[in-house]
Amino acid sequence: MTMTRQDIAEYALDALKKAGADKVACKVSCGRKEEFNVEANKFTLLRTLFNDELNLKAICNNRKGVTVINKLDRDSIDRAVADCISLAELATPDEAEDIAEKAENKSFDQNIGGPDMDALYSRTKELLDFVNEKYPKIIFEGMMSDFNAGQSTYVNSNGVEYHKESELYTFTTMFSAKDGEKSTSFNYYGAPLSSLAMPLIDIGMHGILIDEAARSLDTRMVDGKFVGKIIVTPACKDMIWQTIFQNFLSDVVLIDGTSRWKDSLGTKVADSKLTMQMVPHHPGIVAGERFTSDGFESRDTCLIRDGILESFALSLYGSRKTGHPRAANTAFENIEVTAGNTSLEDMIRGVDRGILLNRFSGASPGPSGDVSGVAKNSFMIENGKVTDALSETMLSFNIVDLLMNISAISKERCEDGASLLPWCCFDGVTISGK
Repeated sequence: MTMTRQDIAEYALDALKKAGADKVACKVSCGRKEEFNVEANKFTLLRTLFNDELNLKAICNNRKGVTVINKLDRDSIDRAVADCISLAELATPDEAEDIAEKAENKSFDQNIGGPDMDALYSRTKELLDFVNEKYPKIIFEGMMSDFNAGQSTYVNSNGVEYHKESELYTFTTMFSAKDGEKSTSFNYYGAPLSSLAMPLIDIGMHGILIDEAARSLDTRMVDGKFVGKIIVTPACKDMIWQTIFQNFLSDVVLIDGTSRWKDSLGTKVADSKLTMQMVPHHPGIVAGERFTSDGFESRDTCLIRDGILESFALSLYGSRKTGHPRAANTAFENIEVTAGNTSLEDMIRGVDRGILLNRFSGASPGPSGDVSGVAKNSFMIENGKVTDALSETMLSFNIVDLLMNISAISKERCEDGASLLPWCCFDGVTISGK
């Protein structure tokens, strides 16, 4: 008899307790993906993929063991249980290890009515046909468009129980422009979708980036070195917003004490224009997180309000290790930055000499927050106008200082199903060319 997700979770939970675990958490996930692949502007593959996963956590005498398997039969579960207990017995004791306390059991339904693969094919082909006609020099090195369906069940030995079903479409593209011997740097874009009502070219910044790639076959370097402004577009969210999580707010940097914000709760860490939240429940977010990996129901939370740090992004373990409150969710991709009061047009007009930054290639910043790297897929701004595409232009700045030097935040925002981000203008960046 085939076991359901609930059967599997309860069987594993009971087996771990019988094997001697003091505290246990189990998550069972089942997924299906139906996918189109495109290479060099041509359809190359249609396939269906299945993914099953069982994640086990056992705590024995404050020692943690974790095991993940992708087979859900009883024999595989029994072996995983034994492995999980063995790992716990070998681990170093840590009193910060724990599981979520009892809360109201809940089920979450994020289904959208099942797949319409004909419509997905039509939207994908529509994108290819549109780009081939309007931008004949653009090549899609790779593209995937797919429908994802997932079901998950989480239980723990404190009586927590969550169920979630979700469906969504996603697409990702990687593209560049080519004209004879000339070619641009590659760029990429992707987004989750709850429907196929809108052409894929119109999702988020997709069309803007493709248009800019077509205009980037002829580039120039910046003359000399100067300190100026950069306008960071929503396409470049990893450079600023993800770096904030990684370097200042996450478990690792707060536990080891390297975060420059470790003592900054309730104090000013950014310009007062900045309000930044994690919003998995926002209606513009597709299939947002509903419960965390450590067993808590997810709720929206504000990290920075009017420049003041209100919350770290700590897990249960990070919270117990540092003594700071646990974050209300772990949806680090679902970022919302509140829109400003300046139009993008006026923002650009206010830059005498600077860069419109779409992509940044550089090493992760160190504990000090110092950053250096190369502007990619970006443009020069001169005398209040966007001018030439740039090549091999270096940027250097300190991200802590940068957040205090926000010149403007745009009224416009890009809402792409994963995040809600405006264009932000930062001052005090060192820009270097030839």
